[in-house]
Amino acid sequence: MTRPALISQGRSRPTGRGVGTPPQTPDTSPSVTAPAVRRTDVDTDRWPDVARLPSAAPARTAIARHFVSRALDRLALTEPATGARAAAVGPRLTLHDPDAFHRRIGRHGLIGFGESYMAGEWDSDDLAGLLTVLARHVDELVPAPLRRLRGLWVSARPTADRNTRAGARDNIQRHYDLSNDLFSAFLDPTLTYSSAVFTAFPARFESLAPAQHRKIDRLLDLAGVGKGTRLLEIGTGWGELALRAAARGARVTTLTLSAEQAALARERIAAAGLSDRVDVQLRDYRDIEGRHDAVISVEMIEAVGAEYWPSYFTALRRALAPGGRIALQAITMGHRQMLHTAATHTFISKYVFPGGLIPSREAIAEHSAVAGLTTTADDGYGDHYAETLRLWRERFTAHRPAVTGLSFGFDPVFQRMWEFYLAYSEAGFRSRYLDVRQLLLTEGTPR
Repeated sequence: MTRPALISQGRSRPTGRGVGTPPQTPDTSPSVTAPAVRRTDVDTDRWPDVARLPSAAPARTAIARHFVSRALDRLALTEPATGARAAAVGPRLTLHDPDAFHRRIGRHGLIGFGESYMAGEWDSDDLAGLLTVLARHVDELVPAPLRRLRGLWVSARPTADRNTRAGARDNIQRHYDLSNDLFSAFLDPTLTYSSAVFTAFPARFESLAPAQHRKIDRLLDLAGVGKGTRLLEIGTGWGELALRAAARGARVTTLTLSAEQAALARERIAAAGLSDRVDVQLRDYRDIEGRHDAVISVEMIEAVGAEYWPSYFTALRRALAPGGRIALQAITMGHRQMLHTAATHTFISKYVFPGGLIPSREAIAEHSAVAGLTTTADDGYGDHYAETLRLWRERFTAHRPAVTGLSFGFDPVFQRMWEFYLAYSEAGFRSRYLDVRQLLLTEGTPR
């Protein structure tokens, strides 16, 4: 198997509008149905494991068919529904190629489930709703005795995805260097790619930029950032946090491994007249220099990998001046689920975030304490991430024609993959399988 060729060659800077400006498609545009895909038309070089069915395994396919069909029927997710379920309003899964669907799941489990969607072998009238139902009942989908045999249909993470210095650069570039225009197509004008904090639900897209500023300001307040603060940011994104910190009078050093993000962040910072206060560096967190009054890292730990969490927290501690404060925003999952995921190659690690792993709160507490840090504040707000992801997904589907028109090769298979990723993530938060937290770390360990 070859890696999916998600990064196009010969990328150019966005043209025809301001760099990083979302496409001028009306926000009221209705969502566009996921593009139809036929497996026979899928590019075999770019999407080898989508274009080709896995080798036949009749027994495993039969087992998958039996248990998956029973689970979908029990949860009233199959179509058409009969009897009392026919009147129920809920998401439905429509199978276009049942044989391929069950064969993929029998061979590759959840990766096969996602690849089957990418191949157009099934659809749903409410993808996020469907995945939320499945996430809420994940422990019931497979009988307990079979769960102990999960090693038969899951594979280990590729060693090539390890977050060594070279590996981390490659992994970050495979996602964040896809295209600034792609991210502009579904993010709000702040280009903030992490959970917002809203004041009311359901959230509207017009409230997303203020909600992102609210989240950023909470982190800056948590870290005590003000005039004259020496702030280190690990994970620049497209520069919005650095901009708001500099506007407070802070001196900001911000690190990223994404050349695309760094270039656009520098342009935005220069346009705001704050280049003298913000230094954007293409640098690994393990190569931090100097001491800082405050350190902020937003949803960066998920890209570090469990093997390097000790290095990450050691770097945070080393960067902190006496009396300094560290503010983290981190996605978390349950500890047992994290241990299973850490040893497993997943759909997300294969197609979206290679080398990444969402930590548990226990893992954060353990590794930060070993580095000499203690958690003095910890606030969760997963419902806000579900709303953030819903808005991104709706924006992405509404702007699908613009995405198709980009010169970066975002074909229908990519679009189905990206929509599945956003819906899959939203389902994780709606089902409370995932959470997102803001934490304050300071020097010392609890007595």
